[in-house]
Amino acid sequence: MLARKNWHQKHFETLGFGSRLADAVAKSMGSWKFIIVQTVLVVLWMTLNTIAFIKHWDVYPFILLNLVFSTQAAYAAPIIMMAQNRQSERDRAQAQADYQTNVEAKLEIEALTTKLNSIEVDKLDKIIRMLEKLENQP
Repeated sequence: MLARKNWHQKHFETLGFGSRLADAVAKSMGSWKFIIVQTVLVVLWMTLNTIAFIKHWDVYPFILLNLVFSTQAAYAAPIIMMAQNRQSERDRAQAQADYQTNVEAKLEIEALTTKLNSIEVDKLDKIIRMLEKLENQP
């Protein structure tokens, strides 16, 4: 038996390489691991440049480090925006799937209600016939 794909699987299959890459980058940049690794690298950068005996490749006020951060921010912002846009698309797809499920459930409930009402009417008709038979007997 083949399992039906849910909305998330269907949406994921429509994403291209760039979209998947942007989602992965945004996911990793929004993690504690990224923050901790970046903090360690910045502290290491500043420490090595401050105590370097022979050659300071980026002396205080660390202009090169600021340039690296500016470049990172220039690329990170659009990538994060792309990931947020896709998250909005996923939310809309999930809302549509939820709505469709609700509509289908409503139709099923209405059909069940109709069937139960029909069964109830049949039972009441049988009871009335039985009572009528009892009345007609001497």
